[in-house]
Amino acid sequence: MNRISTSSRSISDVLALLRSSREFREDVLVCARDIVREVAGGGDEAIIKYARRFDGTVPDQLRVSEAQFEEAERHVGNELREALHLAASNIGKFHRAQVPHPVEVQVTNGVLCRREWRAIDAVGLYVPGGSAPLVSTVLMLGIPAMIAGCSKIILCSPCRTLGKIPPEILVAAQMVGISDVYQIGGAQAIAAMALGTSTVPRVHKIFGPGNQYVAAAKMIVALPPYGVSIDMVAGPSELMILADELADPEWIAADLLSQAEHGIDSPVVLLSTSSTLLDEVEEAVSLQKGSLSRSAILQESMNKSYAVLVDDLRTAIDIVNAYAPEHLIVSTQEPARLIPEIRNAGSVFLGSLASVVFGDYASGTNHTLPTSGAAASMGGLTVESFMKPVTFQSLTREGFSALAPAVKTLARAEGLDGHVNAVSVREGSI
Repeated sequence: MNRISTSSRSISDVLALLRSSREFREDVLVCARDIVREVAGGGDEAIIKYARRFDGTVPDQLRVSEAQFEEAERHVGNELREALHLAASNIGKFHRAQVPHPVEVQVTNGVLCRREWRAIDAVGLYVPGGSAPLVSTVLMLGIPAMIAGCSKIILCSPCRTLGKIPPEILVAAQMVGISDVYQIGGAQAIAAMALGTSTVPRVHKIFGPGNQYVAAAKMIVALPPYGVSIDMVAGPSELMILADELADPEWIAADLLSQAEHGIDSPVVLLSTSSTLLDEVEEAVSLQKGSLSRSAILQESMNKSYAVLVDDLRTAIDIVNAYAPEHLIVSTQEPARLIPEIRNAGSVFLGSLASVVFGDYASGTNHTLPTSGAAASMGGLTVESFMKPVTFQSLTREGFSALAPAVKTLARAEGLDGHVNAVSVREGSI
C-alpha cells in the first residue's frame, strides 16, 4: 500500500491521491457505447457475438431452461443451501421493515393530499460473474424486488464455463422466486435489458453492480435516446477503514484484502492515528496475501491502495466524509460515538467484529451500494428503489374556494392565462 501522512500533505492533496484510482477511462465509455448501439441494431446476434469475444463461450440458448434449473439443483450441496437460506432470512427481515406506508395530509379544509407507493412493473437484475459468481447479489437484488411486488423480474448473468451460468446463481434465483434468467453478461446484458431483443424483454429499471464496462453501459442507457432508469452506478468495490492504535492489525489486513480481491480496480484505504498500526497492517497484508487464491489480483489492487497516517480522529472523519466510501469500517475503541459525525458512506460497519464480509452476505443490509463518491448524495439499494411514489389530491367546494384566488394570482404572475381559465370556468358552477 502507498503510505502518506496528513502531517506532510494537506487534506485536499490526500483526497486527490485517494480519488485518482476512481477515474473513469474514456476508452471504457467508448466501448460500452459501441456495444449498446450494436445490440440496439443487432439484438440477439450482437449479444452472442460479444459473449464469444468477452466470455470465450456462447450459451446454447440465451434464456435458462427448466431443465437447466433442474440440473443446477442437483449440483448444489446442502451446506450452501443452508447458508443461502440464512442470508435470505436476514435480508428479508431487514428489507420487509423498509416497505413504505401511505401518507395522507389535509393541508387545509377541503384539500386532501395523499402519497402511495407502487411497484415498478418490470425490472432487470444484473449479477456479475466474470471473475467470481456473485451468488449473494441474487439475494440482494431479488429479495427487495419481490418484497416491493414487481410483476416482471428478469435476471442476467454471464456464463463461466461450458456456456452455462454457474448452478449456484440459478439455485439462488429459484430460492427468491425468479425463473426468468438469461445467460448474458457485461455491457451487452445491460443493453439487452434496456432495449429488449427478440429473446430478452425490455425493462423499466436496471439494478446491480458490475465492472467499469457494466457501469458505463448503465450510464449510457439512462440517457436519451434510451432513457431507462438505473439504480446507481455501482462498482468497482471500495473499502475505507478508520482504525485507532488498539485495532487488531491481522483483522484489518484481512478486511482490506477481502475487498481488494474483487478486482484490480478495487482500491482500499486505511486511515489511522497510529504509525505502528500501519506498519503492522502492512506486514500482515504481505503475509496473508500470498496464501490467498487471488493473489495476482490482490497485488495489483493493493498497489493502487493507500495507508494514511492522520493527525487525529477529527481529520480522519473529515477525510471519510469528503471521500464518501462505499464501505466504511470503524475499528476504534468506541465506534458508536462517531455515528453522528459520519455523514457520507454507503454502509458503515461498527466495531472490530463487524467485517464488511458480513454485510456482503448475511447481516441483512444490502450490499449494492454507491461508489466513486456517490455516497455523498445517495444511499444503497432498498425496497423503495424498486417502487415509485404516486401522489393524489382531492378538493371539496370549500377547498376549491380556499385555493382559487391564490392559484389565479400565481398563474397571472407567470403569464399563463389558460391556467387562470381552468379555475374561472369552474367558479360559476360551484
